[in-house]
Amino acid sequence: MSSDAPGGPRRDTRKTVLVVDDSALIRTVVAEVIGGFAEFVVVGTARDGVEALAQIHALDPDIVTLDIEMPELDGLATLGYVMSETPRAVVMLSGAESRGTVDLTLRALELGAVDFVRKPAAAGTQQILRVADRLHEALRAAAVVNLRGVPLLVRAPRAKRRVTPDPRNATAAVAIAASTGGPRALAEVVPAFTRELDAAVLIVQHMPPGFTDGLARRLDEMSALAVSEARDGERVAPNHAYVAPGGRHMVVKADADGARIALDDAPPVWGVRPAADLLFRSVAAGFGVSAVGIVLTGMGKDGSAGLAAIREAGGGAIVQDEATATIYGMPHAALETAGADRVAPLALVAAAATELLAAHRAVRSAR
Repeated sequence: MSSDAPGGPRRDTRKTVLVVDDSALIRTVVAEVIGGFAEFVVVGTARDGVEALAQIHALDPDIVTLDIEMPELDGLATLGYVMSETPRAVVMLSGAESRGTVDLTLRALELGAVDFVRKPAAAGTQQILRVADRLHEALRAAAVVNLRGVPLLVRAPRAKRRVTPDPRNATAAVAIAASTGGPRALAEVVPAFTRELDAAVLIVQHMPPGFTDGLARRLDEMSALAVSEARDGERVAPNHAYVAPGGRHMVVKADADGARIALDDAPPVWGVRPAADLLFRSVAAGFGVSAVGIVLTGMGKDGSAGLAAIREAGGGAIVQDEATATIYGMPHAALETAGADRVAPLALVAAAATELLAAHRAVRSAR
């Protein structure tokens, strides 16, 4: 019997993990890697979704690592069942070599997976060991996930009208920071923007190269605004959302001819590239009172200093509330560092940004 009393047995506080993969080698290596992390313990493995569901009911693990492509019952179907019937933190193990696999990974994140780890193309022991740090990071996020903040996303891509490119230069901007849980949050926020916004939307989602183009395409399918992965030197237009490419910093450079996207490969900030702080500071400098910064779910503090810069320039600040954040780290840090004009649940973030920009326009027109 466990006890915390002096001299008695110590209660095991490690998070329990179930490893699911159709490859016996990967199951073994991943389990061994996780077994080396002090705060986690592997309680079982499964070779497909059917066996995984049985193991989840039998073992009740805190966290599941789940392969996407499996026989019998694949990762997406398994994830859908888990999140609707027996919710818990899920980390996807994803091959990222094909566009189809990227799309499946993004769909998994929309369905409620906390994070994903890219499996190397050649998934041998040494290759898996190279992603051990990334797996550790994902498991740490899963250990603190707010499961109530990740309800099942049922929104389907809409039949989208072709959006005619706006010839105007953007005179207002909304900058968004997101990390762990971000794809799910962005799939709620970006489609809620209407053309009433009349501002550019600039998004930093912490994500590796190869995934942000797919993220932009999925958001574009869902949204009234045009959404695309940002390109270096392109003009910033209103009612268009630009997703920073994975692995590259994105800022805006504004002059008399309007604002343009600038991408670079400078060192990571807060350990990430792209970094929201760099984007937010550039938006503060370029758009001033006509800027709104939004900090969504994620671990760490990226976006905090940048949100403070936007507020100091006269712009607005929105922070996602704790109840709807998958991980409250970034919103909490932003609130402590910069404060906020609105602390909003995910469903009201887009409306809050539209209202703040409209209020700034009303003040300017009254002068």
